[in-house]
Amino acid sequence: MKYTISQLQDLFNRYLASLRYDMEPKGLYDPINYELELGGKRLRPLLLMLAYQLYKDDVEHVLPQAAGIETYHNFTLLHDDVMDKADRRRGKLTVHKIWNENTAILSGDAMTILAYKLMTNCSEKYLKPVLDVFNELALGICEGQQWDMDFETRTDVTAEEYLNMIRLKTSVLLAGALKIGAIMGDAPEEEAQKLYDFGIKMGLAFQLQDDYLDVYGDPKVFGKNIGGDILCNKKTYMLITAIQKSDDEQGKKIQKWLEATAYDPSEKIREMTDIYNKIGVGEICLRKIEDLYAAGLQILDDVKAPEERKELLIAFSRQLMKRNM
Repeated sequence: MKYTISQLQDLFNRYLASLRYDMEPKGLYDPINYELELGGKRLRPLLLMLAYQLYKDDVEHVLPQAAGIETYHNFTLLHDDVMDKADRRRGKLTVHKIWNENTAILSGDAMTILAYKLMTNCSEKYLKPVLDVFNELALGICEGQQWDMDFETRTDVTAEEYLNMIRLKTSVLLAGALKIGAIMGDAPEEEAQKLYDFGIKMGLAFQLQDDYLDVYGDPKVFGKNIGGDILCNKKTYMLITAIQKSDDEQGKKIQKWLEATAYDPSEKIREMTDIYNKIGVGEICLRKIEDLYAAGLQILDDVKAPEERKELLIAFSRQLMKRNM
């Protein structure tokens, strides 16, 4: 049976709900259940299932790996919230605010082990290739997070460095999900690699779209307030491009806002957005997004799976890139 995207979502959500960890000690497992029940887009498990379905119909076979990817992704969010001292995630209090930081760290550690248990729930034939991909993406995410933290104290971050950071922090998890699905679907090695490369391009485009929407998005559609990256001086593609392309006067204004410690938030957002508008940062970012998206589709076009099955994956990627654009 070939599933539609909504059917895959329902199938996965039912499976994830069945994994509820009602075990002792509650102080370890209750935060894990809470984090997994916060919801989210479930992009990564869906990509894994869609990649598998390019080659085989019995998608139920990869539900453990799909849940492993989602569990690991949520672990990264849990620890990110601790490091960022974030109070809310998806509109609800974060784990470390409800419990405490030590609990959040320990429960996050346990989530990585649960993710590996789910990922290894496969026949020996797939075990090593699946774990090779999973280990690579897990380490890559840590590398990306460290680069992101390093960038906080640097003023000379280049666009190339930023793209490499988001490739590690964001793209490798999407790409790895696709490759694991392809591996378990018995795809030829070169096909699995093409799906991985497709995922890298999509992940980069998806993150750059986040950068763009943080400045120009509709809060009701985007799901969070506009200008958050500007207020915390986050080294996004938008800010890096503005710094690189600004004239002397614009550069001084940008530096003033980056160094300011006391200010009216709305004024900072308004003035920085005005600088972006004058430089054309939004248009530059959109062109980069479009180039990455087109490059990803070109890679997918070379994958020799049935066109009607690839169309589902194309439709899903199109849906991701049309959040508010």
